[in-house]
Amino acid sequence: MTAPEAPSPATPETLAVPTLLFEFANPVAVAAWRAIDDRVMGGVSRSTLRHDPAGHAVFEGTVSLERHGGFASVRSSPGERGLPGAAACLLEVRGDKKQFKLSLLTDDGFDSLNYQAGFAPAGSDWQTLRLPLADFRASFRGHEIADAPPLDPARIRQVGLMIAARQAGPFALDIRRIGLA
Repeated sequence: MTAPEAPSPATPETLAVPTLLFEFANPVAVAAWRAIDDRVMGGVSRSTLRHDPAGHAVFEGTVSLERHGGFASVRSSPGERGLPGAAACLLEVRGDKKQFKLSLLTDDGFDSLNYQAGFAPAGSDWQTLRLPLADFRASFRGHEIADAPPLDPARIRQVGLMIAARQAGPFALDIRRIGLA
């Protein structure tokens, strides 16, 4: 008997999101997000999260490698977003097949430790991805923090989306929902 294949950081999920953090059909959900791009360190990348009238959010912009840049991100305003005992984050997305990251932060700070997991939408069809919380890695300013405590899902305060890894050029990611299970 062979051992089962290890799940990827983002595996397709067919179940509905049990506990919604963000439902982007409502434009108010988008208004609570802000861009944090490489401009904070002199870069020229730009991004935004906007509401699409079709009932979802669009994280879009352009990543530039000029002036030592290379990332674009958006982050929610702080709030009670935790779910004790949660094992995964679920995202309903479609996109341009680029590599993105979901960030979860356990405090209200702007410049603080965050936990990240990567995902890449398969294309133009909507899909729900399951990102196990055990796969989220602690990071600070783009560097992994090996001795950080594991992510505590009860303490989640902010949620973010990021494109990095020097993927220059325009990007677009459509998001319907983000939740915890």
